[in-house]
Amino acid sequence: MLKIQNLYKAFGDKEVLKDLNLVVEDGSIFGLVGVNGAGKSTLLRLISGVYKADAGTITLNDQDTYREENIRRDIAFVSDEQYFPIGSTIGSLKLLYENMYGFDEQAFRRYLDVFALKEDMVVTNLSKGNKRRTALLFALSIHPKLILLDEAYDGLEPLARLRFKQILTELIEDEQISVIISSHNLKELEDICDSFGILEDGRIISYGDLLQSKEQINKYQIVFEEEQDKEVFKDLDILHFENEGRVYKLVIRGNEEDVTEKLNTLKPVLMDILQVNFEELFIYELESRGMKHE
Repeated sequence: MLKIQNLYKAFGDKEVLKDLNLVVEDGSIFGLVGVNGAGKSTLLRLISGVYKADAGTITLNDQDTYREENIRRDIAFVSDEQYFPIGSTIGSLKLLYENMYGFDEQAFRRYLDVFALKEDMVVTNLSKGNKRRTALLFALSIHPKLILLDEAYDGLEPLARLRFKQILTELIEDEQISVIISSHNLKELEDICDSFGILEDGRIISYGDLLQSKEQINKYQIVFEEEQDKEVFKDLDILHFENEGRVYKLVIRGNEEDVTEKLNTLKPVLMDILQVNFEELFIYELESRGMKHE
């Protein structure tokens, strides 16, 4: 289990993360989302031990991820920007990983084939997509307990994305690893993540089970015989409100049955209920706090 408590990180006068708390359970694929500059990449670098926290703790299975070298061997971090030594081949990188991690030769051979890569390829000459495949190849070959993926699908074509999702699903089922994925493509995250966290203003402002959270937020399209004053909806947790004449479009947080019962007391002529997707959940959560989605 990954546990983050009271995490604080600043660069000079710029506070990036402030009193951040988060728990990611074993066997979970966690989607980390936030607007540009929210601190997602910084958080992943702190978890991996690349950065040192100014305050607070980050532990994986009760071991500090910055101080304990052994636990860092169990963490695979694929950054949004790939850096490889000039002239290095996949084969020469393999020697490096063998010396630094508990390398699995059988897994390496399997994923080399899955990603259609060869050991004699010069990594710096590869396309963006193949560089991403190379980074994923080595991340998967060290048998990590935690995989950190910053913009995981950037540069991968649809078939490679599908294969990678299948691999992650197998690892979750077979080895109970944990995965944290940061991405701007919320549709991709929705397809694979079981839990999520929204990072804003240096804190996790909302997190939990993705399916349960979506079930608690619905869109209501309602028509009344006459226009209604906004005050009639004051007892509802409204995340988004708009109306045009007698037609109202509301996004409301709460149990669907309870919310529907309250709305029916207003005697609507027509009411349709639609479930939100992950992208809409993200937008409405920020909108309800007066923030802009980018």
